[in-house]
Amino acid sequence: MNDPSLVLTIAVLGGTGKEGKGLAYRWAKSGYRIIIGSRPDEKAITAAAELVESLDGAASVVGMSNVDAARDADIVVLTVPYSAHRKILRSVAAAIKGKLLIDVAVPLAPGQLSKVHMPTAGSAAQEARRILGPEAEVAAAFHNVPHDFLLWDGALDSDVLVTGTSKEARAETLKLVSAAGLTGWDAGALENSMVTEGLASILIHINRKYGSTHAGIKITGVDSH
Repeated sequence: MNDPSLVLTIAVLGGTGKEGKGLAYRWAKSGYRIIIGSRPDEKAITAAAELVESLDGAASVVGMSNVDAARDADIVVLTVPYSAHRKILRSVAAAIKGKLLIDVAVPLAPGQLSKVHMPTAGSAAQEARRILGPEAEVAAAFHNVPHDFLLWDGALDSDVLVTGTSKEARAETLKLVSAAGLTGWDAGALENSMVTEGLASILIHINRKYGSTHAGIKITGVDSH
């Protein structure tokens, strides 16, 4: 708990959803200050109160509108469904300027979740950078983590691949992966996010095919780090 990085404030936009709320829970438990963002701030305030209660009051979690959350945070994590991706990014672009954006969105097509469907930009994360501008620092991560286990205190048997616009963006994101109790891997440039995002559809297919709900990925053949 003496790591100075833990004084950072993380805004989780779309933090009222399962994945966003789960990540917020794990980071709050690790000592980060958390802002839950939502389009109606009342929904965010309610979700924040629930998280504080689940952590016996020993956490710094507040709820705000998406714009206010992005403005008041050091790092912004976008966990909204892809259908809201462009609209929310445009609404918070000014508030994110100069900050790291971690994009968790997966471009799933309605009714075709098990079939890869990538945007013209190449990936949701590349689309985010196109909206925010060429100077924006963007990382992509957490696409292949079973969200229904994030609110569980145990370890997750699923690795996290992190891509990003720079080594620094990936390194900062990998700190948050570790803080969430997960094993992360530097997966290279942001352009590689088209692969990491696309894996989500494959895992959905595997879940359906083999009757599971929590298929994940593991990196093998590399010494632990």
